[in-house]
Amino acid sequence: MDSDEKKAVASVDMTEPKASFDGKMQSEASFDGKFEGKYAEETEEDDNSPIEEVRLTVPTTDDPRLPALTFRTWLLGVVSCVLLAFLNQFFGYRTNALYISSVSAQIAVLPVGRVMAACLPSRRVGVPGTGLSFTLNPGPFNLKEHVLITIFANAGSSGAYAVGIVTIVKAFYHRKINPAAALLLTITTQVLGFGWAGLFRKYLVDSPYMWWPSNLVQVSLFRAMHEEEKRAKGGTTRLQFFIIVFISSFCYYIIPSFFFQAISSISIMCYIWKDSLTMQLVGSGDAGLGIGSFGLDWSTVAGFTGTPLATPGFAMLNILFGYVAMVYLVLPAAYWTNTYGAKRFPLISPQVYSADGRAYDVDAVLDQKSFSFSQDGYDRVGQVNLSVLFVIIYGLSFATLAAALSHVALFHGSTIWRQTKAALRNQIGDVHTRMMKRNYAAVPQWWFHVILVAMLALSILTCEGFGKQLQLPYWGVLLAAAMAFAFTLPIGIITATTNQQPGLNVITELIIGYILPGKPLANVAFKTYGYISMTQAITFLSDFKLGHYMKIPPRSMFIVQLIGTIIAACVTYGTSWWLLESIDHICDPEKLPKGSPWTCPGDNIFYSASIIWGVVAPLRMFGSLGLYSKMNYFFLIGLLSPVPVWFLSRAFPKKRWIKLINMPVILGGAGSLMPAKTVNYNMWFAVGLFFNFVVYRRYKGWWARYNYVLSAALDAGVAFMAVLTYFALQMQDLNGINWWGVDTHCPLAYCPADATPGVEYYNCPIVK
Repeated sequence: MDSDEKKAVASVDMTEPKASFDGKMQSEASFDGKFEGKYAEETEEDDNSPIEEVRLTVPTTDDPRLPALTFRTWLLGVVSCVLLAFLNQFFGYRTNALYISSVSAQIAVLPVGRVMAACLPSRRVGVPGTGLSFTLNPGPFNLKEHVLITIFANAGSSGAYAVGIVTIVKAFYHRKINPAAALLLTITTQVLGFGWAGLFRKYLVDSPYMWWPSNLVQVSLFRAMHEEEKRAKGGTTRLQFFIIVFISSFCYYIIPSFFFQAISSISIMCYIWKDSLTMQLVGSGDAGLGIGSFGLDWSTVAGFTGTPLATPGFAMLNILFGYVAMVYLVLPAAYWTNTYGAKRFPLISPQVYSADGRAYDVDAVLDQKSFSFSQDGYDRVGQVNLSVLFVIIYGLSFATLAAALSHVALFHGSTIWRQTKAALRNQIGDVHTRMMKRNYAAVPQWWFHVILVAMLALSILTCEGFGKQLQLPYWGVLLAAAMAFAFTLPIGIITATTNQQPGLNVITELIIGYILPGKPLANVAFKTYGYISMTQAITFLSDFKLGHYMKIPPRSMFIVQLIGTIIAACVTYGTSWWLLESIDHICDPEKLPKGSPWTCPGDNIFYSASIIWGVVAPLRMFGSLGLYSKMNYFFLIGLLSPVPVWFLSRAFPKKRWIKLINMPVILGGAGSLMPAKTVNYNMWFAVGLFFNFVVYRRYKGWWARYNYVLSAALDAGVAFMAVLTYFALQMQDLNGINWWGVDTHCPLAYCPADATPGVEYYNCPIVK
């Protein structure tokens, strides 16, 4: 399972969006406080969004006169895109990986934009040979420029999944790959999703019920930066609140990141039972069940599972139910009953093992000459074994994907059909949709069609040409594209209503593993084309919705997204190729100099996944020749699980809470475990439930004004301090103070409960 496979596979949807909408819309100040007359468009609540969170956060005003795609947009946007793409890829190869989100650029470019507006001349500059011209300074730095620059930055911060293929070929398999093929692979997998985005934007952008909760954080931050607010006596404006929280978060993060790292994961039971393996397995927040563990660090809360402040309360309850059932019922029962020999391996581990608990010899099962599966080597090494949590997560990922399809069909089938008919008659939309259609020209559908056809053709050329290095035939590309097309709408609905996004990574590698077993590069290439084209489509649609809320001209959004994605793909690829060519023994800790940070932890897991699904293949893992064939029943379990809820909702229509029970998210409630830990979930639930229920219900005015601003400020403070700490300290090999507070003090939690005699585990006592 690679790094993306360890992300959440939970998914939910809002089947009854009006169920909890009992509040009234608060009056919102118009942007910049200047929108008047015919350029100010405002509506009453009855003409507003049906989603209360949207009504409380997104203004119903617009000034179509504001310039958007300006010289400042291009300059600051491209620079932000290049910097984030380079930095995130550069840090991604290091032991202490660092992710810099677009929020950092969103904050940093505001003062720069205002300085440019104050200093640059307003004269027009001609473009040689075109007859076109533009002005360096179209006026005050405005909100629409800021949004488009952030979209540029978001393209750079997202990375390029296909670079992982280049890395494992060069650094792990030690083979050559054509540079042109590698570049085309990176670009096509990133841009192909534009085609799906164009096909489904009427449903996932224009529809007011597709509200994309995570975008409300960005909307709040933009409003805090650009709105002119009158500070209430004794209170603060949103911008003042943001600055206060940002500075506090920035200053505080030096404590868990350098001085006192142990406060990121405090496990009470480990301090009490220092010599008990069982109690540390139960109490450790990093490698155990996390009972009694907590953290005093915002990155512990939001680092792996995302900000809980942007997740709807009903979705969080579904996640909580699934997480508790899996972690505190299913996992302990499976481990302590020794299911699949679980006690021979650590409780929580993403590694692959031999039957006796030793690390699996993946090189033995790969024929280096043919670059395919070696039956002789496999007969010698034996079957692949996984930790029981690893097995359960794979099974639940099967169930979650199947449940997502049946859930959307049962609860949204008729709605999708009605929206389809209404969309064809241009009757879908709330005030935001009507304003966008009235004020701005839409993106022609044929633009998306051209990109889709061109990217499919280039994808086939990439796989079939260049000596067929990627092992994937043309029909494999078309099959991956068909899977992405089939899943974009249901997964898009789930993401747009709940902030949870299941992925196709597991199902894609499972399918191609059965069709083309023994070919690792065919497996990862198929997975990337199927999984990432859908993921990119969801990202594009989310950005479209952000532009929809902020009233950005759609054609400007399209241009920025497309150019930004291509630039980011090229920079990410170039950074990766440079590091792979210039650093000796990169990604090989055994050959690297002592203390070298270039260990590539994420790519190591990606490599292991290519062995499991590509070389060994699912037939020997989850098929008749493998240990885990019973996991296939999870597909059936997932497919049928929404049916009882649907029947109950029809039998008791007045019980609106029944429709908020979502089986996909319950089944995938613990899907982020590995790399997330139980302490991350503990703190995510604690913070999220408090703000989404206590604060939201008792202090709705404060929640509407500050909730998303709080989230953005906490994220930004951590991000900026992390960058500063890295360059000031970690680059000098100063990763923390060597004292008691640097450790979680749960060493036994990483050990198996019933170790095989004579087998050495990491920092564990050897059983004789």
